[in-house]
Amino acid sequence: MKLSVIIVSYNVRYYLEQCIDSVLHAKREIETEIFVVDNHSHDGSVQYLTKRFGRRIQIIDSNHNLGFARANNIAIRQAQGEYVLLLNPDTFLSEQCLTMCVDFLDAHPEAGAVGVRMHNANGLVARESRRGLPTPLVSLMKMLGSSGRYYMSHLPWDEPGQIEVISGAFCMLRHSVLDKVGLLDEDFFMYGEDIDLSCRVMKGGFQNWYVPTDIVHYKGESTQKTSFRYVHVFYQAMLIFFRKHYGHLTYLMSLPVTIAIYLRAFMALIAMQYHRMRRSLGFFSKRTADVHYLFVGSPSMLDMCQRLTRRKGLTASFVDKKDYDRDTIAQGTCVVYDTSTFSYQDIIDEGTKNYDKSCDIGTFNPRTRILITTKEVIK
Repeated sequence: MKLSVIIVSYNVRYYLEQCIDSVLHAKREIETEIFVVDNHSHDGSVQYLTKRFGRRIQIIDSNHNLGFARANNIAIRQAQGEYVLLLNPDTFLSEQCLTMCVDFLDAHPEAGAVGVRMHNANGLVARESRRGLPTPLVSLMKMLGSSGRYYMSHLPWDEPGQIEVISGAFCMLRHSVLDKVGLLDEDFFMYGEDIDLSCRVMKGGFQNWYVPTDIVHYKGESTQKTSFRYVHVFYQAMLIFFRKHYGHLTYLMSLPVTIAIYLRAFMALIAMQYHRMRRSLGFFSKRTADVHYLFVGSPSMLDMCQRLTRRKGLTASFVDKKDYDRDTIAQGTCVVYDTSTFSYQDIIDEGTKNYDKSCDIGTFNPRTRILITTKEVIK
């Protein structure tokens, strides 16, 4: 077995379906097994995916929410692949993505893990595709607003480059490296485990690399980032990492970072409480304009989408793929691409060209008749 793909999921069955579909397109001739670890979803994910993919995927159906690290470890222990890919469910891959990463690892035995060029849902390249280790100095500089070192801004986007931290949204590792440095640290429930693992890969004598191949990451569809629990889990992960890897520093060096972490967490909670209080007192933000959807695809896809938009009361326009002209797209449009006529790479390329117009990337699958955007799923 060449590659084991592991996807941990919680209540995002339609995003996950699209993710798996993109993996099946991208694996091509690579001998691949796909694990889905369901963290006790309540949206019928297990039944839905079993019916949709059958034996093409292996589902581990947990009775509890195990967290990201522990759920991945369960599948890693069962994985047979030479390489292991940890993949978020709210992503989709270009068709050449897996081949480029596997070929790179085959050709570079010094590389222990690789990450890729991630795009946000508006097509813009995500800076967290390449990160440096959050050393005390780098962390303080980032908290003070200087993030160039943290995001390794000196590296070109279109060439492979050695980096320090690989995002857990897409992290392909040698299985042998995991055997040597250990699995994900289960003290991290969510967030921070990718930084910790990247650090241990380098301490184990291997390198982390960025490979310029593309994915879209909808960024946290399975998490609620406005909750008190998010603030607690996120900043607690920062403290766990700092104490684990930099706890040996003198008190005078470690104290400013610890104080800064607690201060940032406190400020986030205050801001959250302030907005909740405003809502409870009847103060509401200005209503945002309705999303305008532009559907691009085959005539049959457009016919399905016209019926969908009438039924849902959406504001939309429709363009046959052969008549599509990106120069006519209005600012702020959500462009929805037909996955039966556009490849995933084509969708990413088109989204990248439209990012300066603040256009979001959407997809419509004529087989499932489901519209997916960064903000919602419509069916």
